[in-house]
Amino acid sequence: MDHTQLRLFVASARHLHFAHASRELGVSRASVVAAIRVMEQQLGYPLFDSSASSTTLTPEGEAYLVDAQRQLDASAKAAAKSAPAPGGKAKASKGKGRAPAVKGERKKPGGKRTGR
Repeated sequence: MDHTQLRLFVASARHLHFAHASRELGVSRASVVAAIRVMEQQLGYPLFDSSASSTTLTPEGEAYLVDAQRQLDASAKAAAKSAPAPGGKAKASKGKGRAPAVKGERKKPGGKRTGR
């Protein structure tokens, strides 16, 4: 399963409402429902009970929720482990562009000509 699909499923199972899960994750409700349908086809069993008046998890969905949360926790721990350690040597900025002109200095090309 894709990491995004797992996040969508866990949020939907937590809220038991596709619109609330989509709002939490910042995606459309249609994409949440489509991702759940794809997961159900890949797994071969329904995750949510579509015959109920409200959204409920099937027994298979409840069992898969535990596994999905475990997978997400493991990937979060692996990501935290592979992140670089904070700190390190600070690097000074070298700046960009020309240095500001100093008053009294004349370094412009085509400046004042000296007499011969």
